[in-house]
Amino acid sequence: MILHTEITGTGEEVVFLHTGLQTGKTELDVQKNYFKQNYKVILPDLRGHGKSVSHDLSDYFHDSARDLAETLENLGVHSAHIVGCSIGALVGLVVAKNHPERVKSLTLSGIIPEKPTNWDEMDKEESENIAKMLENPEAVAYFDNIHDGDWRELLDSVLGEDWYPFEETKDLASLEMPVLFIVGEQNEHETIGAIKYPKMNRNIHVSIIPFAGHVVHLDQPEIYNKIVEAFLLNQNH
Repeated sequence: MILHTEITGTGEEVVFLHTGLQTGKTELDVQKNYFKQNYKVILPDLRGHGKSVSHDLSDYFHDSARDLAETLENLGVHSAHIVGCSIGALVGLVVAKNHPERVKSLTLSGIIPEKPTNWDEMDKEESENIAKMLENPEAVAYFDNIHDGDWRELLDSVLGEDWYPFEETKDLASLEMPVLFIVGEQNEHETIGAIKYPKMNRNIHVSIIPFAGHVVHLDQPEIYNKIVEAFLLNQNH
């Protein structure tokens, strides 16, 4: 499917992929305003999010990767720098593996490299948090407002035990494009990648951000933007 996409700025194309239950417009304004000065910023709504309405969420990451490849082709963009966080990073990673010709460089944050021993507990806790959120009328009204489709279907697709694509995140050895792995120091399961990933692939660079957790681009937006910008500029030298 062709994703609903907002485009701002001129220059080399940079695609920013949002986290789960958000949209490019609601979450990535700071990044858009910073990078549009020197780049063409592409902000898609991932499958099932925002205005990219879909009820087929069964093979989410592979379908979403195909969506992005088709969307770039539709926009006449042969390849772009892909920058994603959390679910957006997972989609970006699958794009880089399945459609490498579309990816000039890949920036990942908010991903877990290997299945934690307490994954069942983490999954249960996340389900409890979602249940609480669904009891909050303000939160429900917010998500109703930003999504044209039924965002609850998205929740159903990530509540199962096997939803996380660890088979993708555990192995980045095959990636041939430059990769930047950004991680907040406060997330113990994600920081494992700072040691693991560069050992398996010399194309992978790492940045650990202080006073940040899962959503580095929101916790420390200025530092995040500067590091991503430096990484992108380095691709042109």
